[in-house]
Formats: sequence, C-alpha cells, structure tokens
Amino acid sequence: MLFRAHRIFSYCPSKPRSPLLKLLVGVLGLALLLVLVAVGLVVGLGMLLFAAVRRLMRPRPAAPGRVDAGVIEGEFVEVRKARAPLGLR
Repeated sequence: MLFRAHRIFSYCPSKPRSPLLKLLVGVLGLALLLVLVAVGLVVGLGMLLFAAVRRLMRPRPAAPGRVDAGVIEGEFVEVRKARAPLGLR
C-alpha cells in the first residue's frame, strides 16, 4: 500500500519531445493564462462598476444648518468604567 502511494505522489509528467508539440503546449498555456487574466479583469471591473453605481444611487443626507466653528454636534452615552475582578471567578 505504501509503495502505491509513493508512485502516485512521485508522478511527474515530462515535456513532450516533439518541437511542434512543445510549441502547441506552450501556446495552450499562454491562451489559458490570457483567459484567466481576462476573466479576472472583467470580474474586477464589474465589482468597481457595481460599487460606483450603488454610491451614485444612494440618497445624500440633508446638509445640516449653519453651525458655529467651536461646536461639535453629536449624541453620546455615558458609560461607567468596568471594575476589574479581584479573583479568578
């Protein structure tokens, strides 16, 4: 059993010996690479286009009225400081 597993994992396909077949395999590899790059570009551009359209379609919030320069508006909640436990429990 161990010998068969070794044969499966040590398999290494060799390059074809024929120069024409070498060229054909190389061109096939380049074509596959170009297809994968093109698909990646289309997917990436689609995601960017979707984000841009979504951002343009989102309603803008109403602009607040005139505010003094030294005033920061906002809401806050006062949170008490948690005490550290004295024991392990």
